[in-house]
Amino acid sequence: MITLVTGATRSGKSEWAEHLAMRSQKNVIYIATATRYPDDAEWELRLQKHSDRRPENWQTLEVPIKLSKAILGIQSDFHYILVDSLGTWLANLLEEDETAWSKIEIELLAAIQGCKVDITFVSEEVGWGIVPEYKLGRIFRDRLGGLSRKIGAIADRVYLVTGGHAIDLTQLGEKIPSESKQNARSYE
Repeated sequence: MITLVTGATRSGKSEWAEHLAMRSQKNVIYIATATRYPDDAEWELRLQKHSDRRPENWQTLEVPIKLSKAILGIQSDFHYILVDSLGTWLANLLEEDETAWSKIEIELLAAIQGCKVDITFVSEEVGWGIVPEYKLGRIFRDRLGGLSRKIGAIADRVYLVTGGHAIDLTQLGEKIPSESKQNARSYE
């Protein structure tokens, strides 16, 4: 089962994803995508808060770049993967050009579809406000929005978390129909 949990900053999306993992009663591998910066005390405190919430029996892998490889490397002995978060992972890859990013994205989508265990992704919602004035901000917003949409299209469950509430979009909404490449470009 593929699950996508998306939401705004501080909405509760990570806690909801952790709840889903615990509720599964399966062995959990938590893939943390953040890069550590020991000189940034505030960042390290954020990472520690996430770590403190996780049960001691969860295995944690720190995977800031090679996410596809990590997913494919997890055998069926482990029954649940939780990836937190796609936005942090993507930020680690922002310097990649469009060709390299496209290849990375295709590899990740293939890894997800080839995954033999339940997997949940946490993704930040971006782009609900103004278009960023700076190029790197636009690249981040567009890549994360596109990746979340592609994962949402193959996911069994998609949750939007806002204001401390999780909304099951697969129950309340409809998937957007696939468009041809030519028509899809007009929506980008």
